[in-house]
Amino acid sequence: MGSLAFTPFPPPDDDYGETTMHVGRVAYQSVSVFKEPRVDAETVSYRFLDELLNIYYPVSPPTGPSWNPRWYRVWGGYVHSMYVQPVEFHYNLPAEGWKEDHHQLCEVTVPYTQLHRYSSFYGWERINRIYYKTVHWAVGLDEGPDGEPWYRLYDEAAEVTYNAPATAIRLIPDEEIEPLSPDVPPGEKRIEISRAMQTLKAYEGNQIVFETQVSTGIPDPDIPPKGRNTPPGKWRVYSKMPTKHMGNVDLTGAPDVYTLPGVPWTMFFHELHTGVAMHGAYWHDNYGVPMSHGCVNIKPDEAKWLFRWTTPVWPPQDWRWWERTGYGTVVIVT
Repeated sequence: MGSLAFTPFPPPDDDYGETTMHVGRVAYQSVSVFKEPRVDAETVSYRFLDELLNIYYPVSPPTGPSWNPRWYRVWGGYVHSMYVQPVEFHYNLPAEGWKEDHHQLCEVTVPYTQLHRYSSFYGWERINRIYYKTVHWAVGLDEGPDGEPWYRLYDEAAEVTYNAPATAIRLIPDEEIEPLSPDVPPGEKRIEISRAMQTLKAYEGNQIVFETQVSTGIPDPDIPPKGRNTPPGKWRVYSKMPTKHMGNVDLTGAPDVYTLPGVPWTMFFHELHTGVAMHGAYWHDNYGVPMSHGCVNIKPDEAKWLFRWTTPVWPPQDWRWWERTGYGTVVIVT
């Protein structure tokens, strides 16, 4: 049995390696702390990327803003929830008896953890961080720079491996991602996305089986031909990947480089293969408001449900299906 290695976060509250405090991670370069929960209130301080905020309680004042009235009471004032990712702390023991040819999906269970990459010339190098609810392929178990077990993760876009502490990573069992409603004929399933209402509804026949708020593309007339808006029309899911590295593939660790390893539960659906997809988003918490470059942002756990429900069926029993393609579930964008 392994041990719980050093972590920069508070120690667990109980014997199961978990804490129950309400915490948010700053998911933007900086956020303002206001004296009152109003966007025109006095700014008393700033909090910066990856700082953790103890959230005392949420509040939704009548002053809004109307597009998202949720604020958090934190030390010294109030922050708007737009760029505060709700996070938790769950620590893990490493797998035992890892076989070198074994591959398994996993997710980050702490606010963030630091990636390192080893080379014979440079030794261990710090690169990017990966974040709570991101999903990755674990392809090995190594001794990390601290002498503790670290998972070796594979990045399909950069085609490299790097390592993260096993304490921060939960292996996802196959049964947790088995297909949902496999007995429903694929033609009976469809997804309807409203850009006006910023909602997504999943249907089996005429029955709504799932409904949530999403964030579609931000209309921008200065970017031809139609800005970053999610394209309207009737499409089909043609590619599903449980984890996708989006943005720049450079893994330098620089905070100003737009690189998003481990985007969870990705379902591409635009027939021109323009990269438009439904997927989990961990870089904001502003669902119900357009936020993306054209994709449909969904809360990670809800994206996981849709990933399991949509076709083509992604088979967790065979790790080689890191991508599953096919003529899948209808997606109607209005």
